[in-house]
Amino acid sequence: MAISKILYIKDCGSSYNGKHLKQALDYITVKEKTGNGRFISGLNCQPEYAYEQMKKTKEKFGKVDQRQAYHLIISFEEGEVDAPKAFEIIGKFAKDYLGEGYEAVYAVHDNTDHIHGHIVFNSVSFQTGIKYRYEKGDWAREIQPITNRLCQEYGLSTIEISEDRAKSTESYREWNDFRDGKFVWSDMIKRDLDACILQATTFDSFLELLSGKGYEIKQGGKYLAIKPPGLTRFKRCKTLGEEYSEERIRERVHTEILIPQRIVTKNGSPRISRCKIRRFKKAKLSKLQKKYYARLYRIGKLKKQPYSQAWKYRDEIRKMKKVQEQCLFLVRHDLRSMREVATAEDYFSERKKEISKEKSKTFKARAKYQPLFAIADEMEELKECEHSYILGDTFFQTEHERYLLLEKQLYKEGYSADEIMALKEHYRNEIAAVREKEQVVVKEIRTAKSILSELRKEKITGIIRDSHYQVSYEEKTMIETKEETKEEIKEETKDETKDETKDEIKDETKDETKNETKDETKDETKDETKEETKVETKKGTKEDTMDETKNETLEQEKQPRR
Repeated sequence: MAISKILYIKDCGSSYNGKHLKQALDYITVKEKTGNGRFISGLNCQPEYAYEQMKKTKEKFGKVDQRQAYHLIISFEEGEVDAPKAFEIIGKFAKDYLGEGYEAVYAVHDNTDHIHGHIVFNSVSFQTGIKYRYEKGDWAREIQPITNRLCQEYGLSTIEISEDRAKSTESYREWNDFRDGKFVWSDMIKRDLDACILQATTFDSFLELLSGKGYEIKQGGKYLAIKPPGLTRFKRCKTLGEEYSEERIRERVHTEILIPQRIVTKNGSPRISRCKIRRFKKAKLSKLQKKYYARLYRIGKLKKQPYSQAWKYRDEIRKMKKVQEQCLFLVRHDLRSMREVATAEDYFSERKKEISKEKSKTFKARAKYQPLFAIADEMEELKECEHSYILGDTFFQTEHERYLLLEKQLYKEGYSADEIMALKEHYRNEIAAVREKEQVVVKEIRTAKSILSELRKEKITGIIRDSHYQVSYEEKTMIETKEETKEEIKEETKDETKDETKDEIKDETKDETKNETKDETKDETKDETKEETKVETKKGTKEDTMDETKNETLEQEKQPRR
């Protein structure tokens, strides 16, 4: 199986228009990716000088600006083809699709599990000077059919091309252009147009209402075009459907009128109406499931916003859808812990491997019948010619002979054309069923991985938060202990100072009392000595006076009396 994709290489500016083209050519011709240069070749040019040749072609026809080249990528299923065979297929594709008009370099990269080929070709034909133009639907009409045909020639599986696949590509393109996820602009614009048509009485009032919602209106051209807020380009109303062309809108404004509802009252006494309410038990959810339900509820508040303003919330809408998938995944498989989610991821990974083996087995079984399928397809194309020949139109003689030859080939293999077509339909249904299984499993794996990554991030942030809290708590305790020690030291110093002051006061009082007692004793001794001296002096003086008086009396007695 091989799937193709086409990209364009744009202009890089007036100074170096072909910068991106040169980078693309250098990338696809890296020796380490191309079997040491063995799987590189050119079409209508030499790979070593491809850029110079393409540049001269552009200068020759005066088309050096705008799109420089196109880049085709063809990827093969893992293990289905080797590098040499893929190189042959890529070379044949380049010749069949580009022919002899464009210069191209093609290569095969075998450095990955999925072998894939690259084709870079000039946007200007070196023969006519006409620029290559990719039209809408060329992939389904030309590119992928050539890829399928070459895969059939080499016995490889092919891809079914259907209208549904083309529609999904268009919806993806719309998402890719406006980055709105599953949000569709056309749906929003239709709702606003319908609302304005109902409220308007004339076409002019319709335009006024539309501009009041924030729309820009372009009416001067051939078609009525509008641009809602958030969209970068104007959109023609007729592209929304037949009901939205300017003529049809004018008709709808006059025919579709919003009639106010009248309240109908009935005569009679009022009565109480009874109704039975069926109550449902609340589901018991785990912490993990409650967490995702809470997320879904919080994001679900966006539904209360006006629909016409939904473009402002496209990122939130995408997040809501993602959380919804995660929530449904947890409930669907009854997962209640991170370990159970990891186990579920491992289970679905193993399931994917089993489905891949089943798919490859189906492809190999179908590849055996590819030559018979090609014969049956050719017979289906010649069926109308054969029918005309049977009716008598000999013009289709050659086609009739070819039809008989193909029929004989199938008969030799033991099959009829109807049996081969039924067998082809059988394999188509089997492959579609296997792919559907694979898509479901891949979606489950993607959801499980997203849940695990979010939980791991939260766990890491929780650890960091706890460690930060622990550090801050330790710092806090250290600060508190420091403050406590400071207070203890203060209290100790206070107690010491109190004791010291008490001791000092005691000492002072003791000294004072001692001094006082000493002074008192001194004073007392002094007073006593003074009194004693006084008394002694008094006694001495008395005695002296008495002695003197005695002596005088004795002397007087000794003197003779005359």
